[in-house]
Amino acid sequence: MTATAAPQRSRRSTGGGAGRRTHRYSLGVQRNVTGWALLAGGVLCFVLFSWYPMIREFVLSVQQTKYGETSFVGLANYQRVVHDPAFWQAWRNTAEFTGLALLFGFALPFLIAVVLNEFRHAQGYLRVLVYLPVMLPPASALLLFKYAYDPGDGLFNSILSTFGLPTSQWLQSTTMAMPSLVLASTWMNMGGAVLIYLAALQSIPGELYEAAEIDGARLLRRFWHVTIPQCRLVLSLMLMLQVISTMQMFIEAFLLANGSGPEGATTTVVYLIYQHAFNLDDLGGASALGVLLLLVLAAFAAVYVRLDRPRG
Repeated sequence: MTATAAPQRSRRSTGGGAGRRTHRYSLGVQRNVTGWALLAGGVLCFVLFSWYPMIREFVLSVQQTKYGETSFVGLANYQRVVHDPAFWQAWRNTAEFTGLALLFGFALPFLIAVVLNEFRHAQGYLRVLVYLPVMLPPASALLLFKYAYDPGDGLFNSILSTFGLPTSQWLQSTTMAMPSLVLASTWMNMGGAVLIYLAALQSIPGELYEAAEIDGARLLRRFWHVTIPQCRLVLSLMLMLQVISTMQMFIEAFLLANGSGPEGATTTVVYLIYQHAFNLDDLGGASALGVLLLLVLAAFAAVYVRLDRPRG
């Protein structure tokens, strides 16, 4: 009786092991199918909303549509937009806006984050206060700035008059129009950058500051030799992202300066694309400008990544 029971137990254990292996296999298949399904959804979104528009833009840039008929024109659209007098002015204005935005919109949020990091009380309320402009709809925030820039009874000129300082034409001035856009853009967008920098600052070990203080390093030396090196990766990433985003500036010029501004002082590359596409009904020229902007930004990103690569 005992001898016959042993093979039965062996068969049961063998069958149980096979069942467990089958169960594990089915669970693995289910997990793989779920993962591939999620990945396919993400890839599909990229294809529909990112890759296809870029490919379509390249195709349109070498085509011309007239009276409903599309024809291949090669590089004629590129030659035409490059010889447009507004082309080089738009690139100069875009470069000026990017440079001013980096001067204020890149350095100022980091300094604000450094100051906020020193507060031990009410830091949460200060974060909300700094982030409030980001939560405002961009159109509403820019319309508030348009009122403040009014050369007559605007808020900024009223403040200057109160202190006996000379007033400005702001958006109606060829020299002040672009700095006015930079001021509005910095106020609107710096809240997110401040929170990112603040998170990076709070991840720095306090022992590094204590060691620097023991070595006799003062505040500026601790900032230069501890804070900046520890935040280097975040700073470099934010620098690249800000250059890419500021070179695509559109809504500030469109709402504050009616697009081109005085004597074309605020005409940017993206606004020139808008003009070709919607005002001139020139989709080929607009696509050619978009491709040129894409190539410039891609070249900048490639060079920046190359230079920022850690050297071992």
